[in-house]
Amino acid sequence: MLNVSHLTKKYNRYAANNNISFTVNDGEIAVIAGPNGAGKSTAIKCIAGLLRFEGEIEICGFNNKSIEAKRVLGYIPEIPAPFELLTVWEHMEFIAKAYKLDESWKNRAEELVKRMELDDKRSKLGKELSKGMQQKISICCALLINPKVVLFDEPFVGLDPHAIKELKEMLLEMRSKGISVIISTHMLDSVSEFWDRVFIMMDGRIEAERTREYVEKNGEDLEELFFSITEKRKNGQ
Repeated sequence: MLNVSHLTKKYNRYAANNNISFTVNDGEIAVIAGPNGAGKSTAIKCIAGLLRFEGEIEICGFNNKSIEAKRVLGYIPEIPAPFELLTVWEHMEFIAKAYKLDESWKNRAEELVKRMELDDKRSKLGKELSKGMQQKISICCALLINPKVVLFDEPFVGLDPHAIKELKEMLLEMRSKGISVIISTHMLDSVSEFWDRVFIMMDGRIEAERTREYVEKNGEDLEELFFSITEKRKNGQ
């Protein structure tokens, strides 16, 4: 479970996140949606512990900066940053040693590498791979630890059709295992078939929150709601 309470992140006087609060339950796929500059990535980076912020963030009951929280958190950034001089398989080994995983990590790594079609690239260095391949390494590294909470920042950008299909299947598997999944995106159509909860952000705030159950029960059009919020702000209303 993820709990975010009164998260505020300021750059001088500009509030990239302005007092936002939300919860993502176990076995729930939540989407943080909004246009570029809405504050989505900033919120994800704060949750991941990469930025200083005001407020409180708890991951499975632990402060997000704690070792306990980091052990159960997977994070896939928008821009992959693999180690340039490590091979694909050495990335897996590095994560296994860093998190002190037992020997079963090798089976898990083999499965992830094959599903992301990196099997024939395992000896390639990080710097030799395309952005899409580097994104696949990020996914494998994040999921190798069997996290209980996973953060995805624009995860489908740069992936080939097979990888997109495979990742969507992985997301559904994570949900069935009770894992909390948070996806930041500006493309609602990319997550339309599997989201459970959505937070629509604009100007650093969460302007609307909906569950799939609520939307289906009330016949609401999520895309219309999204554009009514984002276009209104753009037009200065």
